[in-house]
Amino acid sequence: MEIADVAIIGAGASGLMCAAQAAKRNRRVIVLDNGPKPGRKILMAGGGKCNFTNQDLTPDNFICSNPHFVKSALSRFSQMDFIEQVKSSKIAFHERSHGQLFCDESAACILDMLLDRCRRNRASIATHSLVSAVRRDQTSGRFYLTAGKKIIQTTSLVIATGGVSIPAAGATPFGYQVAEQFGIPVVPPRPGLVPLTLAPEDKAIFQSLSGISVPAQVSCGKAAFQEQLLFTHRGLSGPVILQISSYWRPGDMVTIDLLPHLNLADRLKHAKARHPKKQVKSLVCNLLPRRLVDARLASLEGLDHPVSSLSSQTLSHVAQAFHHWQVKPGGTEGNRTAEVTVGGVDCHGIFSKTFESAKIPGLYFIGEVLDVTGQLGGYNLQWAWSSGFCAGQWV
Repeated sequence: MEIADVAIIGAGASGLMCAAQAAKRNRRVIVLDNGPKPGRKILMAGGGKCNFTNQDLTPDNFICSNPHFVKSALSRFSQMDFIEQVKSSKIAFHERSHGQLFCDESAACILDMLLDRCRRNRASIATHSLVSAVRRDQTSGRFYLTAGKKIIQTTSLVIATGGVSIPAAGATPFGYQVAEQFGIPVVPPRPGLVPLTLAPEDKAIFQSLSGISVPAQVSCGKAAFQEQLLFTHRGLSGPVILQISSYWRPGDMVTIDLLPHLNLADRLKHAKARHPKKQVKSLVCNLLPRRLVDARLASLEGLDHPVSSLSSQTLSHVAQAFHHWQVKPGGTEGNRTAEVTVGGVDCHGIFSKTFESAKIPGLYFIGEVLDVTGQLGGYNLQWAWSSGFCAGQWV
């Protein structure tokens, strides 16, 4: 039997941050991971460049059924705190659009920084360690973990197993199973930051648009984002679709504005006065790819006539086709390609300061396994750093 003060299941971003902090307090820490090496998702992040945080982060960038839950950790270990750690490790980085920060070299720089801090503070990391069972002694409150032929005894157990997105990188529902084992509710998980697929009746139209990429505003309910939209042979993708997918639920309509930076009705009315002989299609093709224009105007008649011959009502219908295109997705690409999981361990039963379960003393949940999902742009990794750091002060 191996005895530890703190056992952390999951050697990802939150688990490694927590391990380094707990070990810094002279706690005997062991991190267990089912994979061949730690930090696999860190290495994949940002296309291998690791979008490790965002300069402009606020609690509003997160989805959580307990909306105030994220505020404590994000204020006690902010994006600026992590940026200072990156700077102190002499990791070169740069800013891209919307405040996103990326490594100049590779994501391995961030992983090496975390592993170095774990080593210096003498936290032990055991890979190829699949935890098959967790038991808690009711009298002593200690936890006993079974990992292969090993039994680990610990007073503090941290679940940092992440969500179920990208199973090829080792994702499993184990963290949710532990929560349910101890009677802690789990908000049903679903894919987030994921491409949307189309219903069969829409595929014929969209497949003709495959490969087209345009800036757009996409909204669903009260959520709206402006970014690049990409049409694929299966449906809709691109940053703006990944963003809205975390807010979309089966059955919801998605509204697409293909010209968010101008008023097409006004533009056409102006053209009617200034260029009366031009056709509507040719006018709109100056703004958008022809294939996309043809697809949107296919159901409208009379557009091969000069714009001067068209009524204001017809021009308004044309504008609506581009500003208010409503699509009902058939589904998503699923966990295979989802960047995050929406849902997870219900935060109403977790202390926001310590990340300890209110029901089971000594049991902690951090990172993506919780019902906290960040938007696209470095927010999810910052949540891992913030939750891992804060829990590391208490475990």
